Amino acid sequence: MTALTSLLIHNIQIAMPDGSVMDGEIVVENGRIVNVSNESIKGFNGQRWDGQGCLTLPGFIDIHIHGAAGADFMDGTVESFETIANALPKEGTTSFLATTLTQSEDEISKTVNVGKRFMEQTINGAEMLGFHLEGPFIHPKQAGAQPVEYIRKPSFALLERWFGEALDSLKVVTLAPECDEGLEVTRRLVERNVLVSAGHTKATFEDMSNATEVGLSHLTHFGNAMSGLHHREIGVVGAGFLLKQLHCEVIADGIHLSEDMLQLMYKKIGPERIILITDSMRAKGLLDGSYTLAGQDVNVTGAKATLADGTLAGSVLKMNEAVQTMRNAGADLPHLMSMSSSNAAKRLGVFDRKGSIEVGKDADLVLLNDDFQVRATICRGMVGYSRDGSSK
Repeated sequence: MTALTSLLIHNIQIAMPDGSVMDGEIVVENGRIVNVSNESIKGFNGQRWDGQGCLTLPGFIDIHIHGAAGADFMDGTVESFETIANALPKEGTTSFLATTLTQSEDEISKTVNVGKRFMEQTINGAEMLGFHLEGPFIHPKQAGAQPVEYIRKPSFALLERWFGEALDSLKVVTLAPECDEGLEVTRRLVERNVLVSAGHTKATFEDMSNATEVGLSHLTHFGNAMSGLHHREIGVVGAGFLLKQLHCEVIADGIHLSEDMLQLMYKKIGPERIILITDSMRAKGLLDGSYTLAGQDVNVTGAKATLADGTLAGSVLKMNEAVQTMRNAGADLPHLMSMSSSNAAKRLGVFDRKGSIEVGKDADLVLLNDDFQVRATICRGMVGYSRDGSSK
């Protein structure tokens, strides 16, 4: 990763916060955006980057990702965290939540402790904003690729053992609300400003209505590992359509959700409640073959990752591919920015520094060509990825 104190990016199309596109230039100093102009900026003496007419968007934020480039956060090593953080700029991702899997208490504790140490270091690549705890507080009959033997009832005491009484760095908890007795854990997490997400759940619509009343506000990988839509019981999927409090994670790969469903969601749920995620596992960016997820064998063929019984086991999706898929589903540019960056930034409480291209915010930028392929990614003013490896 190339560290720069001063950078001028010129010959670009800048996606502005209001959704308009402006031909212009951006000046970055000490990791922050200090100037956005539609005119040639005079008197700049630092390094210059020719954007070659690329569309420049706010860096993508992936709030649900398990791994990439051969590494998984549950490996419990700093090296794995570094590998993933350094791989993500290739797809335009500049921030992420390290996402855990259902495992033993000790394995989750190990990953959390390593992740906390990683966050304290000088960060290269994409920035880790905290943790998304997916499991073990889920329903065993909606386990998906999560190991059933480690599933347990929601426990706030266990959360405090993992993250401390202040729940430092814990941003999202996926749980099955019907397994949360009296919704006590949900209530206490909401009081601590942790997002509570229904996922791997058999909840009814009534369960979801009750949970949203105490603050549950999120759905984990919408449509997958949750009770579906039925004409006499609309379940969690129906809740996602009907309850405006719920923000929906979407894996836009055409596998976890069909193209028709993506269009339906975009039109009826709306881009203000959709957050694009990858839910990717360690095979992302690698060749087809056999890999592991939570100790289970996973076969990766093309864009599909499955267990031996055919169960989907995360994805190998890249964020720029997800954005392109939603563009094909009819999403316009302002909505693509919302779904890939600003919605997540607002939900995580970091919109004051991420999620849009504005003076004073972190210089998290992705430069895309007409096919939404990533030409370059800037992470907090540093070149995290460059397709041609040059600047001028």
